[in-house]
Amino acid sequence: MQIIISNQSKEPIYKQIYDQIKKHILVNEQSAGESLPSMRQLAKSLDVSVITTKRAYEELEKNGFIYSVVGKGSFVSEQNNEMIKERKRKVIEEQLLTSIQNSKEIGISLTELKELLTLLYREET
Repeated sequence: MQIIISNQSKEPIYKQIYDQIKKHILVNEQSAGESLPSMRQLAKSLDVSVITTKRAYEELEKNGFIYSVVGKGSFVSEQNNEMIKERKRKVIEEQLLTSIQNSKEIGISLTELKELLTLLYREET
């Protein structure tokens, strides 16, 4: 599992770690039951504080992506497809809200925004 930390990113380091591990899980690069590196190992390999990796793992566990077994480590949780769809839908809604706010700030109309979304959607399929 490869994790890349960017010092130029506005995202906190723990969030960068969280997002990348979550992505690995959601695209099945990490299978259910597979162990993750220990918090100490990950911190050392990324050259960050153990507190940072601990926070990322806590968030992953809180959101159901991993589970921890005392003395054994952290493991990828079984993912429910409906829960995954709902989480992704929530992320899309948040991104769209940001896009709407940005569009309003620079005067893009709803019609123009719909046209842009339609154009971009068709390019990706």
